[in-house]
Amino acid sequence: MIKKHIITLTVIITLLVIAKVFAYNMPQAAESLLKEETTKNSDTLVSEIEEPAQTMADLKFAEEGLPLGDAIVERKMEKALAKFSYSNLQTNRLHNKAAEWFPVIEPILAAYGIPEDFKYMPLVESGLKSGVSPKGAAGFWQFMPATARSYGLKVNSKVDERNNLRKSTVAAAKYIKELYGIFDNWALVAAAYNVGDNHMRKQINRQKQDNYFKMKLNSETASYVYKLISMKQIMEYPDQYGYKAPRAFLAYNAEKAANEADKAESKE
Repeated sequence: MIKKHIITLTVIITLLVIAKVFAYNMPQAAESLLKEETTKNSDTLVSEIEEPAQTMADLKFAEEGLPLGDAIVERKMEKALAKFSYSNLQTNRLHNKAAEWFPVIEPILAAYGIPEDFKYMPLVESGLKSGVSPKGAAGFWQFMPATARSYGLKVNSKVDERNNLRKSTVAAAKYIKELYGIFDNWALVAAAYNVGDNHMRKQINRQKQDNYFKMKLNSETASYVYKLISMKQIMEYPDQYGYKAPRAFLAYNAEKAANEADKAESKE
């Protein structure tokens, strides 16, 4: 009988000890879960802060912004961005091309004093298509044969230097710089590159308007700068438009950022 009571007492004591330990650990476990959830939310918040959604005020080409508060311009920009989203374009090859082309293009543009945003022009001109256009334009910068020759490129039955990235970029930089001397505005320069400087001058004189975003132009030229801005967006913020930048492009961006940081440090 005594033995039975001892066993019962032992069981009760054991249960009391387990209950006490459980009660002690519950607040700690809850606190640990709360910390984990807070950290997770904090990480998500940091991630969101690092890549905020772009607004119309943030969208620029060659440091020239869009006219804010213009419903027509905003609608055109939204339409262009939608067309360049991955769900419509469905190609990550653009980022691979950028990783290959930009290291060649950027220093040439810089040497001629051309804004870096013009590096997106070959991606719009030839990155989305290949071959020769119906009008005869070809190569990375889609030069017409006569224009290419006038800026030092060989175009004949044996050689077509429009397909040489370095040489055609030098020719394009010369042409773009010349256009800026005429129009003194980078958006107009891009439009003139697309449609031709003579046609652009005629439109400016006829419409008495030199703001690209306010002008009435043919559909291709009217959407051209919007396309360049859209290309810039999917290159700089791929995740926001459904793209997944490949390792080559991420490595290129990381190396570029490191080089720029070194240059800034050396100036100090």
